[in-house]
Amino acid sequence: MAGKQSLKQGEKVLFGIFGAFIVAAIIGYAVLEAVRLTADKPMFEVKTRYEFTEEGRRGSQIFREARCTSCHRAMRNGTNMGLSLDGLGSKRAYDWIYSFLKRPEETYGSATIDHGMPPKEAAYVSAMPDEDLRAIAAFLFGLKAEQGSASSAIPPEGKSQFIDGVLEMVTPENWKDKYQDVREKEDVAE
Repeated sequence: MAGKQSLKQGEKVLFGIFGAFIVAAIIGYAVLEAVRLTADKPMFEVKTRYEFTEEGRRGSQIFREARCTSCHRAMRNGTNMGLSLDGLGSKRAYDWIYSFLKRPEETYGSATIDHGMPPKEAAYVSAMPDEDLRAIAAFLFGLKAEQGSASSAIPPEGKSQFIDGVLEMVTPENWKDKYQDVREKEDVAE
């Protein structure tokens, strides 16, 4: 049986660099959490809000009890594995949301992953009582996002170097002849 072979010089250097990165990441995370926990105001501006009616509050409870959070994230609760529903009320109308809950694939216009007819995992949703579906729709419609949030369909107000840079890289020069920049459209509406 051969004896234990020691690491070569290059391997020691690579493991040392890797270890330094791990230590730096742990220290950085600890500092970030310490700053976040002791700060007087949030580190990032919160651009989502919740406007619930009484029916929406009941819908929130039904949403949780029906295990919807096992696939979806809403109000910063639930899983990150599925679709986040924060801001949905700023993207879709109440009637569309209710219709999707009742007849998902018909409303969506194509096959969905989990909502629809059995054996799909969330097939039970469309079979729920109509009053529960309306309450869930009211809850989801109450999940609002301000312009510029990650959950909003509308980009931030004004010009953005990042968005303008991406547009320059990926769009043809004459794209504005055919399309209008929604940021400019918002400025005109005001």
